[in-house]
Amino acid sequence: MALTLTEKIIASHLAAGTPVPGQEIALFIDQTLTQDATGTLAYLQWETLGLERVKPRVALSYVDHNTLQTGFENADDHLYLRSVAVRYGLTFSPPGSGICHQLHLERYGIPGQTLLGSDNHTPTAGGLGMLAIGAGGLNIAVALAGEPYYLTMPAIVSIQLEGTLPPWVAAKDIILEIIRRLGVKGGVGKILEYTGPGVQNLTAPQRATIANMGAETGCTTSIFPSDCQTREYLKRQNRESDWQPLSADPDAAYEKTYRLDLSRLEPLVAQPHSPDNVAPVARLHDIPVQQVIIGSCTNSSYEDLTRVAEILKGRRVAPGVDLVVIPGSRQVYRMLAAYGSLEKLLAAGARILESACGPCIGMGQAPASDSVSLRTFNRNFRGRCGTASAGVYLASPETAAASALTGYITDPRTLGETIHITEPARYCIEDEGNRGVHNPNQPIIRGPNIKPCPVASPPAEELAGSVLLQVGDNISTDDIMPAGAKILPLRSNVPALAQYCYANIDPSFAARAQAAEGGFIVAGENYGQGSSREHAALAPLYLGIRGIIAKSFARIHRANLINSGILPLLLTRGDDYKSFTPGDRLLIPSLREKIAAGEETLTCKNLTTGQEISLTIALSPREREILLAGGLLNFTKGKLTAGRDVDNKCIQ
Repeated sequence: MALTLTEKIIASHLAAGTPVPGQEIALFIDQTLTQDATGTLAYLQWETLGLERVKPRVALSYVDHNTLQTGFENADDHLYLRSVAVRYGLTFSPPGSGICHQLHLERYGIPGQTLLGSDNHTPTAGGLGMLAIGAGGLNIAVALAGEPYYLTMPAIVSIQLEGTLPPWVAAKDIILEIIRRLGVKGGVGKILEYTGPGVQNLTAPQRATIANMGAETGCTTSIFPSDCQTREYLKRQNRESDWQPLSADPDAAYEKTYRLDLSRLEPLVAQPHSPDNVAPVARLHDIPVQQVIIGSCTNSSYEDLTRVAEILKGRRVAPGVDLVVIPGSRQVYRMLAAYGSLEKLLAAGARILESACGPCIGMGQAPASDSVSLRTFNRNFRGRCGTASAGVYLASPETAAASALTGYITDPRTLGETIHITEPARYCIEDEGNRGVHNPNQPIIRGPNIKPCPVASPPAEELAGSVLLQVGDNISTDDIMPAGAKILPLRSNVPALAQYCYANIDPSFAARAQAAEGGFIVAGENYGQGSSREHAALAPLYLGIRGIIAKSFARIHRANLINSGILPLLLTRGDDYKSFTPGDRLLIPSLREKIAAGEETLTCKNLTTGQEISLTIALSPREREILLAGGLLNFTKGKLTAGRDVDNKCIQ
């Protein structure tokens, strides 16, 4: 039977289930990664499991989000993460080393392996032929215990690439075109597998850009074959021994095939305030820009930034434009310096930041009020940049560099002949982390800002409460739990963080939820899109929320809700969304009984209006057990405890 590349990797890692779309499967995990904004909670949860050492051979703890140290909180988190890494045998990547996805591509990604990361841009490693999936921090904690990762088997879609990119058209334009076609929820329940002759014309960093930003379609992951381009990249990283050829069988079947002729593409830009609001750059040439930022996990490779340096060579940034450049890793930074590109960037007037996420998650470089910021990032949700009134546009490094020179959104094709760069035979190798050092006697260092995670109780026989908030479609985890320099340092302190829950939509929400001792949130389509941050589930849990009623949920957030013990309740009829009004008193009777019996239909009684509304809660047997236990942490602890009891009986 002919297999897709995805099916081949799943077959070699299948722990349970049948890989049929819509069925629950479990996968053995080869590698894990966390970043500091999600990692602290993941390791606090891991500690409660009572194990002595992490099980995966490659388990990375990166520090790349909270590197702006305006108080003790972030520095304390770094000490905690470093001590946990030594105590339990993880590899620790200290602040300044780089962005986790760029670093993982450089030093750890291995074709054919599985990677689970507590960041939904983990699929970046799919550019090397990994099955790399983003998940919540609690899923990582469980994977560190050696447990498989459970998910609903996605449908596998082929993105067939043909031809070669024209001059000045970039990998970023490929993924912007795909997002334009699919939208921000068109990839939900799917894996995007790249096929066709056009793939061989893309370098590994270009593939990583595409796989990274594929997350904006809501897909489970994206994956490219492992071929001569992959081998060449790993050879430059002095990791050629990690390479193996991997591809789909020639006659593999896909649920659907999208064909894209690269030769017909033009430079594109995503307009405010969504990554799928895409238009040709040529149509937006009269829009002035005040800020240009080039970097993020999407476009901060040596290849990207060297090309930018060559575009800027001998020129100056336009007056009134603030150009910021962020090398994706210390390796990239060193190579820019070693081969002369850093001097070209500085001479052009660029500001160079440390190798970290920085402005992408609102950590510094907030633009001016009502200004335009053009960025090579992957998200442009309203307010994510730190300035609610600013308009953020997303574009390729080439378009960003051209726009920085003119002061207007500019089609890079107007600059003349295309830029060609030559890659060095070997990259500067950076392995400064504590690579798997294990000292079981290492004390765990906890600062005063590090608090225990909230844990749900098993559900009661009935669930009652008021509608505390009603929101629309495509609510992101940034909307639920904002980021930024003020709030991000509280990521390891859920009680303090929860006070900012929904602050940008309804500043009174947290106080009202606590006063009401919980209730419901009602939402539209694709609730919880965007970041994998489980804080968007844990903060509502702390505030007493035990049920979200929505038309549909984003994949990772739905899993995070279940893991936290919050019910993801689907409206059986979407039009019933209009039946709710904030303040309505709701009752769901026989809740625990119906979940335990495997029933999928619940009745929601609106005690205020007298209406009865049908809700659906479609759960796998395992998800039912998790909710009945009060969340994944309780479920896993119970499972591990039962296993220890069995072991003890065997010993006796």
